[in-house]
Amino acid sequence: MSDVAKAAGVGTMTVSRVLNGSPHVHELTAERVRRAIERLRYRPNEMARALRGSRTRSIGVIVPYLYDPFFATCAHEINVVAKSHGYSVILTTSNEDPDAEYCEAQLMLQRHVEGLIVIPASQRHSKLTRAEFENTPIVTLDRPEPSGQYDSVLVHNRSGSRQAVEHLINRHGHKRIVLLGRNQKLYTLSERLIGYRKAMRDHGLEPESSFECSSPEVTGAVLEAMLQRVDPPTAFFTANNLTTRYVLAACNKLKIRVPEDIAIVGFDDFELAELLQPTLTVVWQPAAEIGRVAAELLFDRLGSTDKDHKPMRMVLPVKLVVRRSCGCEE
Repeated sequence: MSDVAKAAGVGTMTVSRVLNGSPHVHELTAERVRRAIERLRYRPNEMARALRGSRTRSIGVIVPYLYDPFFATCAHEINVVAKSHGYSVILTTSNEDPDAEYCEAQLMLQRHVEGLIVIPASQRHSKLTRAEFENTPIVTLDRPEPSGQYDSVLVHNRSGSRQAVEHLINRHGHKRIVLLGRNQKLYTLSERLIGYRKAMRDHGLEPESSFECSSPEVTGAVLEAMLQRVDPPTAFFTANNLTTRYVLAACNKLKIRVPEDIAIVGFDDFELAELLQPTLTVVWQPAAEIGRVAAELLFDRLGSTDKDHKPMRMVLPVKLVVRRSCGCEE
């Protein structure tokens, strides 16, 4: 800043006023300062300015991982909203590890973010309730923080899975439907399991689930064992995006025809779902809207002077998108 002031023939306070858009600088002087800034390629030190003004105009976002299109879409929409408010986003992942999540959140605080948006890594315990975070607005999405002390944006997981299973039962007459997933401890999967079980039991059918689908290879072994039974399942309900992809890969490798040999309905849509052969029937959840609503909720908190607000839980609707993998002809 001193270099700019010297080049423009003004004091550093005048440079500061120009940078902050103050009207109390003559236009000819301001133009001389701007030319000096451009010539010297001067850029303000945002961290130093934040330390003085307690604002970095940045927020932190922590998601489990980015190779799931759902999480990536949520993060993208958060970034869109942040930009519209003149904020930048620091994005990182927890890999579903509560300790890693805590470490990343601490690093966010060290970077003086003004708020956090988090997809919690654990359903039971979270270190984000510790005292060091009490002055930082936090919004969770997809999964609530276990203590319930933060705003959250969720979807109707139970009713979505119930719709999917009832479609397989009522429309196609399936009686042996197995739920496949990766981690029953996750809030979303446990809620979808509840909806699945209710649909099965309401129709007098026996629920069966497997949460061993941790990779395409393991999923292939699970499917092969199930389909070799005397009374094999006739339909799968895949409880999340990654499981759906693993199951489809396993079916392709094992030469299992969908829906002729096994019908499939997945929870969560993705871009290629309507391009696959057959096209994939899914429970659609509004990933973009979830990210957008969570971000707007955080900016509402950032702009509020009410520090004693009660946590808000927003639950968005889902819908069944019928294609061909369930046996329908669209």
